[in-house]
Amino acid sequence: MTRFSTVWLPAEPTVTAPDGSDVRVLASLPRGSMAHFELAPGTTSAAVAHRSVEELWYVIAGTAEMWRSQDGHEEVTTLTPGCSLSLPLGTRFQFRSLGPGPFRAVGVTMPPWPGQDEAFAVQGPWEASTPGTASAPATSALDDNLDARNGQP
Repeated sequence: MTRFSTVWLPAEPTVTAPDGSDVRVLASLPRGSMAHFELAPGTTSAAVAHRSVEELWYVIAGTAEMWRSQDGHEEVTTLTPGCSLSLPLGTRFQFRSLGPGPFRAVGVTMPPWPGQDEAFAVQGPWEASTPGTASAPATSALDDNLDARNGQP
């Protein structure tokens, strides 16, 4: 049996996400993990997709725009405190902080985040201003890989 735990928000980022955002690792269980994401004002993340995890985000501070693309559907959503969103497996996404303060969200990853190789670079709508660490395969191979995983010809 897994024991319950309590984790306080670290004062400093624990790691930099593959998209370039600052991450503070929070509580986790065998089937999911939680983290606090922060993107500095005026900053744009690298565009990425995940290989095996899905995420749910809840915005706690700041304003941002989130681009998501999945199975031929794409949209840009304005994110403000109180908004939640989903990132199903294979969703391409990118976000940028628009307000005078940093954008902050809490995310739950299912299953737990497996490591830096989980995310891979994709083509997004905006030029990234963060030093994203996701690997970037050739665009055509990347598109073919995502389409195959999502049942597209």
